[in-house]
Amino acid sequence: MTCLGQFMVLLDTTIVGAALPDMQHRLHTELTGLQWIVDAYVLLVAMLLLSGGVFADRFGRKRVYLTGVAVFTAASLVCALAPSVGWLIAGRVLQGIGAAALAPASLALLAAAYPLPQERIKAIGLWAGLSGIGLAAGPVAGGVLTQAFGWPAIFLVNLPFGVGLVLVGLRHLDESRNPNAPAIDIPGTALSVLTVGVLTYGLIEGGARGWTSPEILGCFAAAVILLAAFIAVEARRAAPMLSLRLFKQRLFTVSNTAMVVVGFALMGSSFFFSQFFVYVQGSSILRAGLQTLPMSLAMVVVSPYAGRLAARYGFRVVVTTGLALAGLGLMALGTVHADTGYGNVWWRLAVAGTGFALAMSPLTGAAIQAVSPQEGGLASGVSSTTRQIGAVFGVAVLGAIVRTRQSGGATFEAGLNSAFLAAGIVTLATAVFTGLLLAKPKPAEGSAVPQRSTDPGAVTTLNDAPAGGR
Repeated sequence: MTCLGQFMVLLDTTIVGAALPDMQHRLHTELTGLQWIVDAYVLLVAMLLLSGGVFADRFGRKRVYLTGVAVFTAASLVCALAPSVGWLIAGRVLQGIGAAALAPASLALLAAAYPLPQERIKAIGLWAGLSGIGLAAGPVAGGVLTQAFGWPAIFLVNLPFGVGLVLVGLRHLDESRNPNAPAIDIPGTALSVLTVGVLTYGLIEGGARGWTSPEILGCFAAAVILLAAFIAVEARRAAPMLSLRLFKQRLFTVSNTAMVVVGFALMGSSFFFSQFFVYVQGSSILRAGLQTLPMSLAMVVVSPYAGRLAARYGFRVVVTTGLALAGLGLMALGTVHADTGYGNVWWRLAVAGTGFALAMSPLTGAAIQAVSPQEGGLASGVSSTTRQIGAVFGVAVLGAIVRTRQSGGATFEAGLNSAFLAAGIVTLATAVFTGLLLAKPKPAEGSAVPQRSTDPGAVTTLNDAPAGGR
């Protein structure tokens, strides 16, 4: 049951991308509207993920999980019936709130239901496997449903899943909670949502309203002020949402910085894949969904081996190699044109997907190893959150690049090329960054043993982690 809830969240992450061209056509929206449709969901997941885990521990994992499923399902109905972009964005916000509650609670319920280590490993393996299937199935399912019934069908498909999970869960799931769970950090959560939300608004709307307009400059100034307030509040709280002292560990800081870039480049570029195949190369929506599969499949196939490779060769070697491959793949995509045959496109997607798969799981492992064993779960949650924050900014910034290029008279194709090249350059620069700094010559006393990721957006979990970066 908990695995199916996670499957539903991951399916929704990738299924929307396939429907974006149809949404743009039927809802008569511009690129900015599409950016908000994606980022409204990712933003709420990113900002509420850590709090969702605390809520589950404090108020009951079954209660929070089923509440999250109910909210996600109801929000999916709102999205499907949305008569305008505004209503669809509102539904996506509610979906993000539901996903942020059910995703961490699903893994917590699974861990509580299987106390024996070997049984827990098998259960978490199933959880991770269904996550990967959901991620890979999204583009195909989105293409089929959108081609046959229109974009509302990608949200309606969540209804039978959600209703079934609530009815069965009420009867069969056992409640569990952590009596020692910390208090909810309401000020920190509110400030984090406002900070990233205001900055995202400035990045998305800047291309349309002008980067020097008073409204956009005011957004950037407000984001700086809100960020300062967030840091000040978190530094003074006994149980902060985000413990700033964790960032005193270089391995933790470097790994999470790199994870922001992974989210930025992966989600930001994925936002445009279906649009490229439909608008630039003239594919149907169904065919475009199938054409984006090489990246998802590469991630599903390679991810289970990433932890093992990191165990053998060290975080730095595997992560740097992964980021370099991802960067090269994205830069190669930046040279694709309308007349480029698919035989010369698919391998670029596969290279990028392979690179991201090699980087993600070891980066979470590096963050976990940088802290004490008692903070491993928190470190994993922070790693997930930083990746989601990067995803928010990826859609916003790369979309702004395309919009700015079009405003200057360039074609949509030229704008996409610039966006892919920018994502590739940033990723390659981060590969250099991790190659120089993602190292820990001597493990700290009491460093965390390898733990599985609680990332609700991960394709797989970390099976092994290295004794130290190399």
